[in-house]
Amino acid sequence: MEETKRHIYISDFDYDLPEERIAKHPKDVRDQSKLLVYQEGEIQHTVFSDISSFLPQNSLMVFNNTKVIQARLHFRKETGALIEIFCLEPHVPKDYERIFGQKEQCEWVCLIGNRKKWKEGALCRRLTCNGVAVELSAERVGQVNDSDIVRFSWSDNDVTFSDILSSVGELPIPPYLNRATEERDKKDYQTVYSKIDGSVAAPTAGLHFTENVLAEIDAKNIERNEITLHVGAGTFKPVKAEDVSEHEMHSEYIYVPLKSIEALIRHGGACTCVGTTSVRTIESLYYIGQNIIRHPDVAEEDLKVEQWQPYAGDRDADGMEALKAIKDYLVRNHLEALHTSTQIIIAPGYKYHYVKRLVTNFHMPKSTLLLLVSAFIGEDWRRVYQYALDNDFRFLSYGDSSILIPKQQ
Repeated sequence: MEETKRHIYISDFDYDLPEERIAKHPKDVRDQSKLLVYQEGEIQHTVFSDISSFLPQNSLMVFNNTKVIQARLHFRKETGALIEIFCLEPHVPKDYERIFGQKEQCEWVCLIGNRKKWKEGALCRRLTCNGVAVELSAERVGQVNDSDIVRFSWSDNDVTFSDILSSVGELPIPPYLNRATEERDKKDYQTVYSKIDGSVAAPTAGLHFTENVLAEIDAKNIERNEITLHVGAGTFKPVKAEDVSEHEMHSEYIYVPLKSIEALIRHGGACTCVGTTSVRTIESLYYIGQNIIRHPDVAEEDLKVEQWQPYAGDRDADGMEALKAIKDYLVRNHLEALHTSTQIIIAPGYKYHYVKRLVTNFHMPKSTLLLLVSAFIGEDWRRVYQYALDNDFRFLSYGDSSILIPKQQ
């Protein structure tokens, strides 16, 4: 609703980021990246392998287990023009698991590179998949907002779309790296706990974790819980409007198991989130629960969290009530998990319900991710980022990390 929008000027969230501070590759050993520690207004730094020292014993930690897919497909027209098709999200079928297992045909919402060279007709290419020769075709069949719907068809009915992406798809690394995808990115640009195919960008806060770090977290009896938010290309979408109220967030698919809801309830609704994607998922639960309290028989597809919903000022439940409402809803409807989507924007003025600590990288100037950090630690984001710049931290997806622990209200 128009009256709930936040009028925030994106120019207030700018800072000078020299090109040389953008990390082109990760550290050779993931957990040897730097870790900035912001704790109740104080700032220090150490190495990421020490992160368990800043996590309370017996607490809850939430990770996004999404896996980046090789979402870029390249076709060449008979004229020689190269067309890139970037698969953003499923269209037919809409379910991620089903579309990856699809045989013969499926449709995706896509971005198309060199689109002006592809006015009509189908594009075709031959490939070898699982030792079998396959002919793959792509045809534009519609549009959704500023993206195209592309129908893919292929000749072998034993080959899945997942097989095709694995065989000839290219991993979509962030555009600000200003380099081509390399073979090492297939490993570097995945978290060690990635499981569920679907993202076109990594939840990069998780890239610093190693099996050793996870073992130290387990040793403190910290419960590790996993949710899924498939990161869309919107994560790279710049805020072009001066007033953030004119910026439209992309909707992203979320999957939250019943056991994750139960874990949050056990921990009094308090958790540490790894990455902004986990934050958006966990914080969206409040508004989903509130919706269920008002409309107990609401259909699952109608539980989507709208962009400006948090700012409507009509919160009529506390955080625990919202979580219990979701649990009851899932049990009542014999569902093992919540499947929906969120368009939430977290900006200054937002009231956090569940997230008490945040592990995150250093984000682009004038980005919605920086707005989220500002909403979490207030104007101290400037001190944090200046400290990182003054102490040779590496920025963005392959850069260094931070743990942010604000004063608890």
